[in-house]
Amino acid sequence: MRIDPASHMQPAGTVLPPNDTCELLARRLRTDTQGEVLFDDGSRGRYATDASIYQITPVGAFVPTNERDIATAIDIARDLKVPVLARGGGTSQCGQTTGAALVIDNSKHFRKVLEVNVEEGTATVEPGLVLDHLNAQLKPHGLWYPVDVSTSAQATLGGMAGNNSCGSRSIAYGNMVHNVLGASAWLSSGELVEFGPLGQLGARAAGIAQFVHGLARQHGEAMAQHWPKVMRRVAGYNLDIFDNQSEKPYTADGSVNLAHLLIGAEGTLAYTRSLKLKLAPLPRAKVLGIVNFPTFHVAMDAAQHIVKLGPTAVELVDRTMIELSLANPAFKPTVETALIGKPAAILLVEFSGADKAALLPQLKQLVELMGDLGLPGSVVEMADDARQKNLWEVRKAGLNIMMSLKGDGKPVSFIEDCAVPLEHLAEYTDALTEVFAKYGSRGTWYAHASVGTLHVRPILDMRADGAAKMRAIAEEASALVRKYKGAFSGEHGDGLCRGEWIEWQFGPAINEAFRAIKQQLDPIGLFNPGKIIDPPRMDDGALFRFAPPTAPRPYRRIELKPVLDWSGWNVNADPVTEVTTAPGTGGDSTGGLAKAVEMCNNNGHCRKFDAGTMCPSYRVTRDEQHLTRGRANTLRLALSGQLGADAFTSEAMHETMDLCVGCKGCKRDCPTGVDMAKMKIEFLDHYKKRHGHTLKDKLVAYMPDYAHRASRMPWLLNLRNRVPGAAWLGEKMLGFSAKRSLPEWRSDTFWRGKDTVASGLFSDQASVLAAAARGEKVAVLFVDTFNGTFESENVFAAARVLHAAGYALHTVEKGGGHHCCGRTFLASGMVDEAKVRAGALIDALLPLAHAGVPIVGLEPSCLLTLRDETLVMGFGDKAQAVAKQALLFEEFIARERKAGRFELALKPATAPILLHGHCHQKAFGAVSPIMDVLKLIPGAEPELIESSCCGMAGSFGYEASHFEVSMQMAEASLLPAIRARPDAIVVADGTSCRHQIGDGAQREAVHVAVLLARHMML
Repeated sequence: MRIDPASHMQPAGTVLPPNDTCELLARRLRTDTQGEVLFDDGSRGRYATDASIYQITPVGAFVPTNERDIATAIDIARDLKVPVLARGGGTSQCGQTTGAALVIDNSKHFRKVLEVNVEEGTATVEPGLVLDHLNAQLKPHGLWYPVDVSTSAQATLGGMAGNNSCGSRSIAYGNMVHNVLGASAWLSSGELVEFGPLGQLGARAAGIAQFVHGLARQHGEAMAQHWPKVMRRVAGYNLDIFDNQSEKPYTADGSVNLAHLLIGAEGTLAYTRSLKLKLAPLPRAKVLGIVNFPTFHVAMDAAQHIVKLGPTAVELVDRTMIELSLANPAFKPTVETALIGKPAAILLVEFSGADKAALLPQLKQLVELMGDLGLPGSVVEMADDARQKNLWEVRKAGLNIMMSLKGDGKPVSFIEDCAVPLEHLAEYTDALTEVFAKYGSRGTWYAHASVGTLHVRPILDMRADGAAKMRAIAEEASALVRKYKGAFSGEHGDGLCRGEWIEWQFGPAINEAFRAIKQQLDPIGLFNPGKIIDPPRMDDGALFRFAPPTAPRPYRRIELKPVLDWSGWNVNADPVTEVTTAPGTGGDSTGGLAKAVEMCNNNGHCRKFDAGTMCPSYRVTRDEQHLTRGRANTLRLALSGQLGADAFTSEAMHETMDLCVGCKGCKRDCPTGVDMAKMKIEFLDHYKKRHGHTLKDKLVAYMPDYAHRASRMPWLLNLRNRVPGAAWLGEKMLGFSAKRSLPEWRSDTFWRGKDTVASGLFSDQASVLAAAARGEKVAVLFVDTFNGTFESENVFAAARVLHAAGYALHTVEKGGGHHCCGRTFLASGMVDEAKVRAGALIDALLPLAHAGVPIVGLEPSCLLTLRDETLVMGFGDKAQAVAKQALLFEEFIARERKAGRFELALKPATAPILLHGHCHQKAFGAVSPIMDVLKLIPGAEPELIESSCCGMAGSFGYEASHFEVSMQMAEASLLPAIRARPDAIVVADGTSCRHQIGDGAQREAVHVAVLLARHMML
């Protein structure tokens, strides 16, 4: 298919209105509404992208607080002739939520469940409600909303309705359109119209229904000839509500529901106020069979036979996805449970029902079927609920895992939703693989084998020749789709990447019918122009996030010398073999920093609210700016010069980075590996070099240097906490919140008490090295500034525990003080100073590391600096050597216990134990070891508090400017969980975590070392 470029010059929805119109719009919104009006360059940039390859700068963003705000905004936009684009999570993969329009963000305030009717099995919701949040409220009623998209933790119901989302279990429950019973929506005229069953419509809705019915009658012959007959058809408008063409009718009784016209309309017909949803009984039991296949073709061919067993889901994971999952420490243990050898692909086959025992025979039938197909012993039978849940989480992360490939070439979404009948699936995938090879690429396959929709994204470099290859592949793929009588848009909608294929799919007559529907409901073209009707070319480089050299404004990176080593990201990758070039060879003028930032593909995984850490500041603000994705977008725009000169070190960038608490949750939870904590360190160093350091910065940074001297006069420094007015004065002068107590200085530090309180517990370095050479049990205890200065009892407790277990101990020191990891300097934007301290510590530890002596630390943020930041400071192999030996106290004990080397007699538990995991413990997978160590206490049944960041994050929570946000983070889950268990012992290994718990809950929290020491048999 070829489209005349001249007919698509400056298509609707891609050109901004005049500046004076935009300024007037902003003024009227600020005057006439209570919502947030975000028209600055940074905000517009953050709302310019979704999870697609496209970027279109909007007029501005508007975050309404009530329904009147939305109605007023629509009226103002209509008066000024400014398009309106409704947005939920901003995770669309085809560019639906990008446009030169006023973007209205429903996700912050419009997220309520308005009504649940348990008897009828219905729920009425606002469009900004996230699917997982709805299902959490429905679970106590034994109900759920079964359109279970993989982005359920961040996808909003309004966005799902706009795209006609489907999900893994559509074979059993259908698409979004099959599960919506009604909708209330504003038309561009400002009318609020109720869309629902034909017999219940008001006058305006009835008129719309009559008009659409007439179109259906008029085009009945064309629909019968051109309309795809598969369930997974989500393109265009649902004209077939009056003349069903789907293999699964929209309603069970064949009746017509006008709300279905809006489903899949991508916000182009009306602005949704609320949705009435059809719920389903929550399956009480599930079993999973994971079929391992020797070749991809065999897996595809088997799908048509497997669906006859009546599964609720049949999901594909190919070899590339398996390998990428195995390379991710968060997913590796789970994926390994599903594999038999090294399969080329696996199919996840789920059966669900009311009783698990009744499902087991179906699992056996699957095993028998695979034997009949010549694949005996290929099925992993998984009946355990927890193991199933973990595996589904990996599958849900499939797209994001696939996007974790380094280099400029990335898997690109544009044909990934083509759906073909199952009997042709193997032939189709084989043929498409040949097409990819023809254009020097390959695809990674995953998703819904049950319904013939396989997500596949060829790897293309959109900065270079990606656009030309994208169109060529699309044209050949479309021919295959037509050959096998499939649908070009099978799940994620049309948007910008498939909009121009609507006429190809349905023919010119039906396309004109779609235009008539748009004209009838939105005659002024107010809502989301350029989608479905008159879309731009899919390969218009001017609309790409990474515009090619031929575009009017090609994508270029600024010149920048980073202070940390980002060369591991500065690579190129072969699109077929995925083999990357050597670090530093990728041509990034920022040394790899920009490429690391560009790994964010806007999938919005950081918007989730589950048990993970990411992203604590977003959880309390719900602002796009204070989100890992929002920060990454702002950094990308600055590093590519799109926010103007010096934007990278601007005050606006500082405001964007300010609430990043460095939790490192994204380091583990972000499937594409966006490490915002490390990016903040890089940014802060450049920013502070330009703007200077405050006295507060210096007090925090240099604390390890002056701590030894300060501890000689603790009475003086502690006056701040005790003298009335001193805290207030400190806030005014230094910026530390008067509402916070500061850590108490003391004279009996670890270093002063080592030879008395800890007499006999420590040996000199030569003795420890000699003991290590003899194969004896040894360790070096890394005593950090915080535990050594403010909480010496933690260090003494750890030493007593390890000594009692038979370990010879040593600790590194230096004249006049102690060694420091550089953490406080990194947090204050002083990377050069941090390198000096970290380098000295590494040099001191190196002989011990080379001798294989474990380096055991108590403070997660300090010890884990040796496994993280020091590796990108230019220390080379010696940093790697030290990192390999660096273990947290609990990691060390768990490892030694597993090896049979750790034995310690402990008294039984006397109270319940609650554990709060430090963010860095979570990021490095160190929470399970601490749970294992706590279970060494006889009778102990420790409970992990499902919390994100405590809100302290080093000095962050002490600062007056951050106090309120800090407490909101703590109150989200941590402090309520502690208050609910007044009888429990609270364990928290982080110094700042313990302080937050003390301040916020007035409860003592102890280090695990202290708890073990208290339970030691004397």
